[in-house]
Amino acid sequence: MTMSSSSGLTRRALLGAFAATAVVAAPTFSNAAGFLRGGGDIRRIRMYSGRTGERIDMIYWVDGKYIKDAVKEVNHFMRDWRTDQVKSVDLRTIDIMAASHNLLDVNEPYMLLSGYRSPKTNAMLRSRSRRVAKNSLHMKGQAADLRLSSRSVSQMAKAAMSCRAGGVGKYSGSNFVHMDCGVVRSWGG
Repeated sequence: MTMSSSSGLTRRALLGAFAATAVVAAPTFSNAAGFLRGGGDIRRIRMYSGRTGERIDMIYWVDGKYIKDAVKEVNHFMRDWRTDQVKSVDLRTIDIMAASHNLLDVNEPYMLLSGYRSPKTNAMLRSRSRRVAKNSLHMKGQAADLRLSSRSVSQMAKAAMSCRAGGVGKYSGSNFVHMDCGVVRSWGG
């Protein structure tokens, strides 16, 4: 995934340099409407995957514009790791995740348990658990299952619900929160 240019800089290093400059230079507006209140003028997503060992710390939106290459990397990171299939993740889901993370005021990256799921993976998981939806929003790239070791499931769910932008499922027994950009609703305990 790392590509080098003739100057020896990788695409990731260039995006990182841009992101560092943007973080210092751009103001934030705490009075933005809705779930963007937690988003600011710069949106950043930080995650790691225990399954693949990959990490991502990416500014993907600056001054009202998504950064195409950054979003592409987020899509790849959130792929179905079982089949290695990539699907474009709905930008609203990424925004909800980022705003929730900001509202939690943590530096710890999310642990991504599940992002995009291929129909094959979803069917396999469904055969093992009644809690996996037949028409899961994971298959549309509209959902993520996330964990933070420094915050409880209840704290994460409250932050996500305060965005009022999609579904939030609390899975306390499995220690994760489901966030999606579907209909506003909540479930679990």
